[in-house]
Amino acid sequence: QLPDPAIEDQGKDYIRPILNKYAAVCVRCPGYGTRTNTVILVDSEGRVTFTERNMIDADVNQWKTSTYEFKLHT
Repeated sequence: QLPDPAIEDQGKDYIRPILNKYAAVCVRCPGYGTRTNTVILVDSEGRVTFTERNMIDADVNQWKTSTYEFKLHT
């Protein structure tokens, strides 16, 4: 079974600061950062909206957004 309570807290003092820094919605630090954001929405009728935003040429001021809509097959 996961998570194993016996090992769940091992390393938390080491890993928590790393997760807090790099698991954010948008990461910005020298040499590393978010270049793509993706949101997938699915409603109760099976309609899907997939939206993705991509950074252009590693320039934080230039982004391209693409959205696709479709219905799931049942």
